[in-house]
Amino acid sequence: LNFQTMVCDLTGLPIANASLLDEATAAAEAMSMFFSVCEKNRAKKTSNKFFVDHAVFETTKALLETRATPFGIELVYGNASDYRADNAFVGGIIQYPNADGEVIDFSGFAAEMHAVDAFVVAAADLLSLTLLKNPASLGADVVVGNSQRFGVPMGYGGPHAAFFACTENFKRFAPGRIIGVSVDQDGHPALRMALQTREQHIKRERATSNICTAQALLAIMAGMYAVWHGPEGLTRIAQSIQNKTSALKVALENAGLTVTTNTYFDTLRISTHEVANINNRALALGFNLFLGNNQIGVSLNETTTWDDVSKLANAITGKDVTIDRSSSTSMPVGLQRQTDFLTHPTFNSYRSETEMMRYIKKLENKDLSLTHSMIPLGSCTMKLNAATELMPLSWPNFSKIHPFVPQSQAEGYLEMLQELEKDLAEITGFAATSLQPNSGAQGEYAGLMTIRAYHEDHGQSHRTAMLIPSSAHGTNPASAVMAGMKVVVTKVLEDGNIDLADLKAKAELHSDNLAGIMITYPSTNGIYEASVTEVCSIVHEHGGLIYMDGANMNAQVGLTSPGIIGADVCHLNLHKTFAIPHGGGGPGMGPICVNEKLAPYLPGHPLVATGGEKGISPISATPFGSASILLISYAYIKMLGAGGLKKASEYAILNANYLVECLDEHYPILYRGNNNRVAHEFIIDLRQFKKSIGIDAEDVAKRLMDYGFHAPTMSWPVPGTIMIEPTESESKAELDRFTEAMIQIREEIKEVELGLVEAENNVLTNAPHTSNLLLSDDYNLPYSRAKAAYPLEWVKSAKFWPSVRRVNNSHGDRNLVCTCPPIEAYESAEVD
Repeated sequence: LNFQTMVCDLTGLPIANASLLDEATAAAEAMSMFFSVCEKNRAKKTSNKFFVDHAVFETTKALLETRATPFGIELVYGNASDYRADNAFVGGIIQYPNADGEVIDFSGFAAEMHAVDAFVVAAADLLSLTLLKNPASLGADVVVGNSQRFGVPMGYGGPHAAFFACTENFKRFAPGRIIGVSVDQDGHPALRMALQTREQHIKRERATSNICTAQALLAIMAGMYAVWHGPEGLTRIAQSIQNKTSALKVALENAGLTVTTNTYFDTLRISTHEVANINNRALALGFNLFLGNNQIGVSLNETTTWDDVSKLANAITGKDVTIDRSSSTSMPVGLQRQTDFLTHPTFNSYRSETEMMRYIKKLENKDLSLTHSMIPLGSCTMKLNAATELMPLSWPNFSKIHPFVPQSQAEGYLEMLQELEKDLAEITGFAATSLQPNSGAQGEYAGLMTIRAYHEDHGQSHRTAMLIPSSAHGTNPASAVMAGMKVVVTKVLEDGNIDLADLKAKAELHSDNLAGIMITYPSTNGIYEASVTEVCSIVHEHGGLIYMDGANMNAQVGLTSPGIIGADVCHLNLHKTFAIPHGGGGPGMGPICVNEKLAPYLPGHPLVATGGEKGISPISATPFGSASILLISYAYIKMLGAGGLKKASEYAILNANYLVECLDEHYPILYRGNNNRVAHEFIIDLRQFKKSIGIDAEDVAKRLMDYGFHAPTMSWPVPGTIMIEPTESESKAELDRFTEAMIQIREEIKEVELGLVEAENNVLTNAPHTSNLLLSDDYNLPYSRAKAAYPLEWVKSAKFWPSVRRVNNSHGDRNLVCTCPPIEAYESAEVD
């Protein structure tokens, strides 16, 4: 919520999401959203053009090309300052400040676009907006960018939380997750993910985006940077950067060089025929410059000192120049910021280290994490993230590397990345790996785009039909649509397996245009698909390729592999199977591994040589995605080795089956595979209780909070059920504790069944129970406070108190608030 508030204040737009994967992805999401909105209103049936200003970052241009192709969007390049749009445009993008460092007034361009009912996205530098007129006031409908310079390390490309802000008109179409303010059943403020009907698991092939998570951990870091510095501190930092940039410009011009950037924030472009000589001098002094055709570029930042400015000027000019520290610049009045920002008390209250520490700790105390108990979220694999794996992320030799440094300056990174690529290929039984995709859903998209490229390269661009079982992850059909494919849903049998007869019929029906199939193994229903090799054979016989969703690799590693099974490509959720923390939604990574036939089509990059010789255009902004967190998976694999990785899979499967045996006599287990076993996760069917006594999956999930456990995955993949995954990280003692809680909840359900308690007023329907509720003088629930708070004796020793009671979801959707509410809202709640 702090992050969203910060973004809304600086961009001038009312709606912001909880972050996206990177700036280029955010820009592409805006383009796709504009296209989708124009399609939906049907008033602009022929609208398929999107304008791209020539000074947009190259990484963004490349990703726009990737995303535009499947949708048939035509990218039109030009100069926004003198371009005239027509009715065929859905929108356009401008960089603010742009790639040349220039800060331009794009209000005329926005007016041109709006005159033909097209939309404008501005890709902005968040820190510059402390000094510049906010993009909304210049006509931007959407503002995107990244928050790296808000205290997040470079990390050779990430992870960095991107931001996405928009007007009210787009709140039902905006990609990603929005944290909204609602109220709980006692009327107290409560935060929640808002507008969840946009989630891909619900919209599936009707989704306009396949984004299903956020860079939440990085967004928190950036938000805390703003909380600590406040509006005055951020402005002081921005002004210091601009003053140093101005002093450098004066020094260069005084030395006779031509600086082509006129109105600037932190970046200058210098016209010169001495590019090579200047670069050699700069490298000798420890500087990397932007190198162009008879042009160099330099960007300053918060860490740039006056000594750096002096050395940089000497390197560029080849002379001993004097830096005038009194040099300053002022933006044209029309581009100066006129509005306040970050006025909320949160951004103006914590200026001592102790106060800041206590504020962060106060928020941390509200979170139930693995430090408290097992997190049994099915499909999410919430396993231990060992400290040894995480430590290298803080080392400056990894954290302070720019993604586009000369490769001679990143030899350690490259060695690690190459080893990881090789290890992941071996684990999956494939020939090659791309580390570029920034999330699991982006990995899905990357895998499907390689399949698309393979078919096109073999003269079969008509192969666009993608078979997807009805039990698949919701991002699967969303990704397929984004890759320009037609989703053909295949049936699943009552036992959870793919219906082979229906699959054969659909494969034959679409044989001439079959692109492939998307399958998950073990299946989304938590069982090993007995016919998986036959499924692969059927699709291959009809000319299709096999995409395997690697979300459940936790039950494959060391035991089998996608290559053995017959797949052609799979993605891997490194934030699941390979131990990168979920961080409240991110960072994640979703690299893809492919066989020899698809290896030539792995994604490339415009600035760094990577991918296959026929590589598709980039999937993310940087060549290796969020490179710094790959250190975690690298360490995880190296420390465990082949034997340890196999044992981890075996324990994950053992733990799940142990829980099944413990809970079998108390709850119906929905699916079982061969030998009556499950894979690494399983589904408990609670639908019978809803029918008989009105107790549903939400009641059980909320009641588990009173026992100190995070809720399992609820009502997915089957409505009215819960899906449980213990992972290999949990001991038998913790599994027994969870079992005891579930059995006790079953006894509480039985009390309702027997009529011993009220069906609509009991510990289940009222869960969770907060300390405010139980300490209230007017507590009047028909059971004791002890039964509510301490349902089992061991809960007393380490009680986790939920902060709010059940949240009013519909209220939050009807009254969307995604920025920090007035502090009085919380103060009145505390008084109550």
